[in-house]
Amino acid sequence: FFFTVLHFTKSKSTSKSITMKVALFLSLAVSAAAFSQQSRREAFAKVAAGIAFVPAAANAAAGESPRFSVFGLLGDGTSYSEGAAYGSDQSSPLYSAYSVYGEQAGSLYKPNDPAVNKRKMAVIAESKVRLGNLEAYIAKKQWFNVKDELTRYMYETRGAVRGMAQTPVQKEAAEDFFKAIEATTLNATLNKQAACSAAAADSIKKLDAFTATL
Repeated sequence: FFFTVLHFTKSKSTSKSITMKVALFLSLAVSAAAFSQQSRREAFAKVAAGIAFVPAAANAAAGESPRFSVFGLLGDGTSYSEGAAYGSDQSSPLYSAYSVYGEQAGSLYKPNDPAVNKRKMAVIAESKVRLGNLEAYIAKKQWFNVKDELTRYMYETRGAVRGMAQTPVQKEAAEDFFKAIEATTLNATLNKQAACSAAAADSIKKLDAFTATL
């Protein structure tokens, strides 16, 4: 009798669980069907209404309508929900005052500024000093020092050389110099002492040849 009652109770519980699962499934199916019958415009309207509600709480003011923005394209680009106006609050096109691409009247970058060219020439002069250190490193087979010298300070060398190279002759001389220091780096990596020494000496000559064109 005990086992019969237990089986009956268990069967009743299982049946109830199945009934609840079926009811839940039917409820979801009805909701999906109802949503599928909505137009796309109605769905987006509800999403927009939800977005509008969020900034209303953070940026609410007495007698003021809720403000919101969608990537600065829709709504109020200055609202708290956005955090950025994507240039919509600027009176002139966006640019960096220090950018080489800024062509605004207030740009601080001047391509023909004597101070800029003076700094580039200083970099080139110091680069020649650094190249003069290579032979001692090569003689001691300190390959890591050779490569470090070509990348540590001389990271600025390419920019300075390219910045000063304006004519076709200057640009060709600059490319010859770049090839020489690249050969120096390669031979240092391969531990080829004689080839590295020759490339280092050639890089000094090529830099002098480039400087002579300025």
